[in-house]
Amino acid sequence: MNATTHDSAAPAPLLALRGITKRFPGVAALEDVRLSVRAGEIHALCGENGAGKSTLMKVVSGVYPHPDHGGDYGGELCFDGEVRRFAGIADSERLGIIIIHQELALVPQLSIAENLFLGHEPARLGVIDRMAMHARAVELLSRVGLRASPQTPVGELGVGQQQLVEIAKALAKEVRLLILDEPTASLNDTDSDALLDLLLELKRQGIASILISHKLKEVTRVADGLTVLRDGRSILSLDCATDPISEARIIQAMVGRDLSERYPPRTPAIGELLFELRDWRAFHPVQAGREVVKGVDLTVRRGEIVGIAGLMGAGRTELAMSVFGRSYGRRISGSAWMDGREVDVSTVPKAIAAGLAYVTEDRKSLGLLLEESVAINTTLAHLGGVSRAGVLDRAREHQVAQDFRRQLGTRCAGVEQRVVHLSGGNQQKVVLAKWLFAGPRLLILDEPTRGIDVGAKYEIYSLIAGLAARGCGILLISSEMPELLGLCDRLYVMNEGRMVAEFPAAGTTQEMIMGAIVGAGEVAHV
Repeated sequence: MNATTHDSAAPAPLLALRGITKRFPGVAALEDVRLSVRAGEIHALCGENGAGKSTLMKVVSGVYPHPDHGGDYGGELCFDGEVRRFAGIADSERLGIIIIHQELALVPQLSIAENLFLGHEPARLGVIDRMAMHARAVELLSRVGLRASPQTPVGELGVGQQQLVEIAKALAKEVRLLILDEPTASLNDTDSDALLDLLLELKRQGIASILISHKLKEVTRVADGLTVLRDGRSILSLDCATDPISEARIIQAMVGRDLSERYPPRTPAIGELLFELRDWRAFHPVQAGREVVKGVDLTVRRGEIVGIAGLMGAGRTELAMSVFGRSYGRRISGSAWMDGREVDVSTVPKAIAAGLAYVTEDRKSLGLLLEESVAINTTLAHLGGVSRAGVLDRAREHQVAQDFRRQLGTRCAGVEQRVVHLSGGNQQKVVLAKWLFAGPRLLILDEPTRGIDVGAKYEIYSLIAGLAARGCGILLISSEMPELLGLCDRLYVMNEGRMVAEFPAAGTTQEMIMGAIVGAGEVAHV
């Protein structure tokens, strides 16, 4: 471990973890982990999916109590200079340790104010004091920079605004250490920057933060200290004020090797026209007069990786879902063509039969049955491939899942393990396995590496390149412009439901893409 030595006169850390160990049956999730966070410090926690980051934060926040009944938790947790043994999350919250999970813990039907004080509502004589709750909510929303009425239902807010509500909720509990698990994974660049600026403001107010993030540019921008976990151990600790820090150094510590290339080398072998959309249109499913996909024309050739760039709300996901069996939208019109013949994609089974597959951006809600096994999820889209005379062949299902587990390098205890217990990267591999087993000719990937570490990203990039090399057409939607430029052969730019530009990836820059978005008008072809 590369640990930074601090001046003996430096103040004691707010949080100090010494030799933290956590075991589950047959698995050592954490082994001798050490981490230190000072008051008013933003401390980044990095590591691949499955490295132990979330487990460690559950230890810190009391989700995993100390001591636990199984005797599989060891080490020492010190907070504010004292050794602490949390029996549950309420104990850590009383000290001001608040964790915000990647899946936000908000009730969409309740107002902002009701969410802020849920479980600890201000009351007078046993009756909720709504005036006091409203006044306090106004103050908290002002602190986080959210311009919204406290009476607004949380379900009407965007994801970035909901993140601010979660932070305001933490402030309502007198937070001293704020733990954020991938807070910008679902945010656009503008909302991400606003959230990071808020963390810097909280730092000026003396509030410490632990930021779990795969976005290394964010880490290097705001972090004062950094710890890297790998395979449940703390591998690297840095003081960002004194130690040399770079994305390359962090990546090497995370994956245990030097990733000299972010994207796999590839020689495109692009063939004949495979798939085409002509004048594709779709309307909002609730707001009947609102057209969200407006006359889109699009082509993908065999072996070609075609990207769709655009800001959040541009209509990219709506386009993909409307094409894949009309999973989104109303009054859908236009035509889809495969190999020069018009195909029927009006239902999901018909879209699959036509050769389409769609990897959703929301793998947990729409891509997986979380409580089912890896094997069941792997074969869901092509049950005919593991059935005989209409009866499911469990042995065949198990074998197919084993084959894809080996092919994709999915890390799991076995194919009968429930996918809810897998890391994000391995869950994504199960989603990909499901669609690869269906044998698609056109694979639509919607944010396929969201919330996934750099090592797992490279594995998925290699898989995408391999599919293209075998003649599969790839349509890739991503909010990360370097990813689009690094992987794709050709790019479309989408804005407000329309394709506003088309570029060859070679020679195209992020500035050119943003210029096409900002100056969206007539379609530009380069």
